[in-house]
Amino acid sequence: MYVPPHFAVPDHNTLLDLIERHPLGILVTHSKGTLDANHIPFELDRSKGDKGVLNCHVARKNRVWEEVANGDEVLVIFRAADAYISPNWYPSKHEFHKQVPTWNYLVVHAHGRITVRDDERYVRRNVAKLNHMHEASQPAPWKMGDAPKDFIDTMVKAIVALEIEITSLVGKSKLSQNKEVRDIQNAGEMLNARGVNGMGEAMLAAAAAKSQ
Repeated sequence: MYVPPHFAVPDHNTLLDLIERHPLGILVTHSKGTLDANHIPFELDRSKGDKGVLNCHVARKNRVWEEVANGDEVLVIFRAADAYISPNWYPSKHEFHKQVPTWNYLVVHAHGRITVRDDERYVRRNVAKLNHMHEASQPAPWKMGDAPKDFIDTMVKAIVALEIEITSLVGKSKLSQNKEVRDIQNAGEMLNARGVNGMGEAMLAAAAAKSQ
């Protein structure tokens, strides 16, 4: 990924925070001369490995787990907010007429080594952790015990777990940081006014940081 210095996010924990807030990743694998991409929710374990471990599961019928070998290098892409930015939102455009449209976004690329974990105990633990993570905010969290045991047993046997040890993280925070503070701030306010609050707030934070 091309990352100009003004868009780089060097802090490791900031990148892990983004992964935890936006856990649906795109797993990119390479096998037999072709690329494959699967959209999968991940659970991040910061305590394992030097840089953390990503856990997920896929349907047994999804051949991705058969097409990779343990230790293969893979890429997982996590995307947070994104938005189109009109040059009309930059005050400087109306003075100098030297701005063009762009698209801003927040992304993390997690490079790592994959391991297939086709054992029932590991799969159950992986599913339980994902379930707890996403159900925690519900008023009455669903748990695996809410379903008949034979049904859960059948579902568990129909999936395979994948474990990815992160070897490097590359983050890009494209928030118009190469523009004037007033341009960044006004574009952020325009996004908020249109209800695109995630990117709007991020741009306002970038404007505040640049003004310091």
